[in-house]
Amino acid sequence: MKHVGLKLRMAFVGAVLAAFYLVAVGIAMVLFGPGVWPIAVVGSVLLVGFQYKVGKWAALRSVGAEALSEEQYPQIHQQVRQLSRDMGIEKPELKVARMGVPNAFAVGRKGAGVVVISAELMQLLDDDELEGVLAHELAHIANRDVVTMVIGQGIASIVGVAAQFIVLVTGDNDIADFFLAIVVGNLVQFMVMLFVLAISRYREYVADADAKDAIGGGDPLARALEKISSGNERAGESAVDDQVSALCIFGRSGSLVSKLVSTHPPTEERIRRLRE
Repeated sequence: MKHVGLKLRMAFVGAVLAAFYLVAVGIAMVLFGPGVWPIAVVGSVLLVGFQYKVGKWAALRSVGAEALSEEQYPQIHQQVRQLSRDMGIEKPELKVARMGVPNAFAVGRKGAGVVVISAELMQLLDDDELEGVLAHELAHIANRDVVTMVIGQGIASIVGVAAQFIVLVTGDNDIADFFLAIVVGNLVQFMVMLFVLAISRYREYVADADAKDAIGGGDPLARALEKISSGNERAGESAVDDQVSALCIFGRSGSLVSKLVSTHPPTEERIRRLRE
């Protein structure tokens, strides 16, 4: 079985998120009556769909992504076409953006994916290194990572709102309860997101492993990560915001707290695993 570790982790986190979600729906039924559950379920689906659509549009717009010309970059398009065929997905749309730092990210799902490459990345990497990065981003699309993250974030939002309602309904509805509801809602949402972020970090390892298999070795991607890490020392000049950074191939992690809330595992560990 492929990626047994990921599937076990997904089963555990999925059970935790399902429990949080059922508690939120149960609270809605207690507060508003049993007839509210269809509204709660439909509202949840609409929220996740809205976050997915708007998130994809916002990510592309925030970096000013434009179509990557196949006439100007035929080799990149051919690499993606071949890799997509090997991974069993449709060739995604390719876009380029000036992010200020070398990076890349993928949005969308199978059949409607988009891979964005920074102009700085294309200038920095050799052909085989760029192929490794492209394979990594295609793996995210093939593994439905973006959709999974959106569902997790949606559940976190729903549970946070439910916590706010509890505080407001059980309190005196004064200004103090209003601010307390905001604090409690954010804390509960943060706790749920810790589980989602843990899966996000592991999914980076899985995408690295899939890319390694697709290109026949891990060294090109490892070298790419080394170069990207050095290039991101100028991260203060980056045009990538926090939301898009979560999608990128490279993300920073320093202190223990930042590692807990990071969407990416340590780059050094990723490189070590790629070269095993």
